[in-house]
Amino acid sequence: MASASPGDCIRSGAAVLVSTLDHPPRLPVSADEQVAIVDALYRFGAGQDLRDRALFESAFAEHATLDFTAPAWRLGAAIPVFEGRQTIADTIFAAIGGLDTTHTVTNPRVTAFDGKHATLFALVEAQHLPRHDHSRHLLLKHIYTTELSRQGAQWQIERMQIDMVWFSGDPAVLFPKPG
Repeated sequence: MASASPGDCIRSGAAVLVSTLDHPPRLPVSADEQVAIVDALYRFGAGQDLRDRALFESAFAEHATLDFTAPAWRLGAAIPVFEGRQTIADTIFAAIGGLDTTHTVTNPRVTAFDGKHATLFALVEAQHLPRHDHSRHLLLKHIYTTELSRQGAQWQIERMQIDMVWFSGDPAVLFPKPG
């Protein structure tokens, strides 16, 4: 592929690939396709908030990875990258079992798209409250970088990288201190 400066277009057959310094070339994304891609992230959040494991699992490909290691470290915990849909679901649902949660997805942008794969940027705010003690909380603001693939009629997450912007509250709400 020819190199391009920011704002240049590269013609490839009938499609025009748009390139910038920050993002790889990508095909144009229709509004319907954008909604379908972002829906995977909505299923991830709503599945937790509604305690709907099937909805949550539908967001992930079978061999997906979820990397929450950097935010966990900032909150005083050491955790591995979660690998595989079942491990991700088991780990997340165990962590939120005693919590009330809300996940709000904002500023979703498809930053790479080739028709079968996409990369999604979004800001996600996640509130965590102990179910029987709402006087304590942990509010998290994260940047999500999510790589997805089309699986039949749905998009599913292949890789999710979560990076913390800020947090407020008590990290022990999500990562209880031993003892």
